[in-house]
Amino acid sequence: MKRRAIISVSDKTGVVDLARRLVSMGWEIVSTGGTASILAAEGVPVTAVSDVTGFPECLDGRVKTLHPAVHAGILARRDVPAHMEQIAKLGVTPVDLVVVNLYPFRQTVTRPSVTWDEAVEQVDIGGPSLIRAAAKNHAAVTVVVDPADYGRVLAEFEQDGDT
Repeated sequence: MKRRAIISVSDKTGVVDLARRLVSMGWEIVSTGGTASILAAEGVPVTAVSDVTGFPECLDGRVKTLHPAVHAGILARRDVPAHMEQIAKLGVTPVDLVVVNLYPFRQTVTRPSVTWDEAVEQVDIGGPSLIRAAAKNHAAVTVVVDPADYGRVLAEFEQDGDT
């Protein structure tokens, strides 16, 4: 079975190389709006998260990954047959890698000219939810939040097939 990665990053540093290398190892890349656009523009095969959920990103990007088709794929325990049977019946593909970094809240709110509305829009909801879901199922899902870790994680996947 092809492994699946969800990539949704605010800091795009290194994301194209990361995705290319994952694809070269046989991974499917699922991504959100801006990240998916950058990957596609660079020729990286990418599936829009809205194609996975069957629901468009909405509310000016406030809702992208907050969907059972995403979170069930992350949270399903691979060692619990009932979980795997249930996601199969639901048509949900397991997620093996979550690559997320959060909106730049601190950098935004420390700007002298920041408005209240600008600050509020930097409160990330989906990103922390993805990170926590991956952490909860850490036995089966790798989570990466820092672009500085991409190389190490890729090296582990290339060497061992896992992290």
